[in-house]
Amino acid sequence: MDDDKELQEIRRRKLEALQQDQVQQEAQTQENEQYEQQRQAVLRQILTPEARARLARLKIARAEFAEAVENQLIMLAQSGKLNATIDDASLVQILEKLTPQKREITIKRK
Repeated sequence: MDDDKELQEIRRRKLEALQQDQVQQEAQTQENEQYEQQRQAVLRQILTPEARARLARLKIARAEFAEAVENQLIMLAQSGKLNATIDDASLVQILEKLTPQKREITIKRK
């Protein structure tokens, strides 16, 4: 009898822990979604639709690089150093400056 009560208590505690984990996970997901919505709102303000489309395509190919560019643009906008909206041509220039130069490798066979 005593073992049954102990087993039920362990199950109850496990269930409570799982429920708490689920609540925390949902809160974290909601916080991440809200953060991403704020980022997208700022990007909509500082980028033209064409530039946003280019950045979205870049995000598919090079996610970390695109996110770094987004972070830099957002920081510039929030600090007030970015006065005008960035069009596609300006974004291309920014990306060219930030992209490391490719080194050409030649292999000589003897």
